Amino acid sequence: MNNSWLIPLLILIFVLIWGLSVYNQLVNLRNLAKNAFSNIDVMLKKRYDLIPQLVQTVKAYMTYEKEILENITTLRNQAIAHDNSENQKVQINNQLSDAIGNLMLSVEAYPELKASKNFLHLQRSIAEVEEQLSASRRSYNMAITQLNTKTESIPSNLIANWFGFERKPLFKATATEKKQIDVSISTSKN
Repeated sequence: MNNSWLIPLLILIFVLIWGLSVYNQLVNLRNLAKNAFSNIDVMLKKRYDLIPQLVQTVKAYMTYEKEILENITTLRNQAIAHDNSENQKVQINNQLSDAIGNLMLSVEAYPELKASKNFLHLQRSIAEVEEQLSASRRSYNMAITQLNTKTESIPSNLIANWFGFERKPLFKATATEKKQIDVSISTSKN
């Protein structure tokens, strides 16, 4: 009895089981990333709903910041377009975060706006949404990092390439978020 076929058969079975295992891990990581991105979408929807209110409130006070307001409105409209890919959403929302940050920095020049109850309420609401969005981005980045690592690592990259798993971009801190924040408190009364 010749068992020379037994070793190649065992190797083939091992490779097949390994390949299925890697494929299932990649699917799991991709689904975790999609779920994390869906959580970001929920927070972005809240943000998008607040932006028109913010623009209207600020527009009444800010006469010289028209370009910033128009940029925010344009980016919001681009962001809510339904034909954006996941990568485009990431890029547009990074730009939108930067634009909102620039607007909040510009508010410093308008004391009557900073004192407006409506603006203060909107500012708190936006800060809360941004905090939740930041947590969702961290979760998304963690899932994407795991997926990207698996798709780039040898030998799992063979399975990833074969089945079309691709690298995904991370959400990054925008230029405004990276700036040094002035936390000094004015003690003088106006």
